[in-house]
Amino acid sequence: MDFSNSDRLQTLSGTSRLAGVMGWPVAHSKSPRLQGYWLAKYGIDGTYMPLPVAPENFASAVKSLRDLGFAGVNVTIPHKQAVFDVCDELSDRAQRIGAVNTVTFADDGKILGDNTDGFGFIENLRQNAPDIDFARGPAIVLGAGGACRAIIVSLLDENCPEIRLLNRTKARADALADEINDPRITVVEWDRIDHCLEDAALLVNTTSLGMVGQPPLEIDLAGLAKQAIVTDIVYAPLKTGLLAQAEGRGNPVVDGLGMLLHQARPGFHCWFGIDPVVTPELRDFVLGTS
Repeated sequence: MDFSNSDRLQTLSGTSRLAGVMGWPVAHSKSPRLQGYWLAKYGIDGTYMPLPVAPENFASAVKSLRDLGFAGVNVTIPHKQAVFDVCDELSDRAQRIGAVNTVTFADDGKILGDNTDGFGFIENLRQNAPDIDFARGPAIVLGAGGACRAIIVSLLDENCPEIRLLNRTKARADALADEINDPRITVVEWDRIDHCLEDAALLVNTTSLGMVGQPPLEIDLAGLAKQAIVTDIVYAPLKTGLLAQAEGRGNPVVDGLGMLLHQARPGFHCWFGIDPVVTPELRDFVLGTS
């Protein structure tokens, strides 16, 4: 779909549906471009805008948006945990993950919190590695941050038989494993990373290593089975050093952009009434290549 020139013009009415993304800062967010594509594609009378909100103003801003008639908002750094205290109800997955990234304002005025990061991760793998079987073997997960927690919860829900969790600061991995409290999680020392790959079916990097401006992820994939899927939630660059190494040795790889695209689907559906589709054209548009 061509969004050049007049095709991208938006005409709003008095009944337009309003949504946005709250963060501090928020100018870097790709969400307005992503959601704007869908609004135009489906001809929806609505808009999605960046909403820079300082932490000290966050709670009052959320309630103000509700009172102004917004349908909902995405929430990004640094508000993903602060929003917990503002919500009247939380989805089961938001409670288990311990963070909220999607807020819907219900007709009765209640503020509903959800977390769609794990959904986005799983749907990205299903779309780009359609033969994936999450129950086939162990998953190696690198990291211990908020996205890591969402991914571990989603893998457990997909019946992953074992998760080997590694983080440069082992204490953080230990704490995360204790909080999730599932016997399928085993914490492994970071310097043992090359020694726990042999029977893994999935390798996931949730750290910032390999991201533009960050140190590379130093890992030797020689012990990883060739059929194991390798994915990185980093999407700048789109092909990280980890993915390049894995692809070079014949492993199927999945980049991180699809997780961003798919995690946006549940919110769009709640606010605008359509379950949008993630397409190659959308990827190109969000990346700015079309």
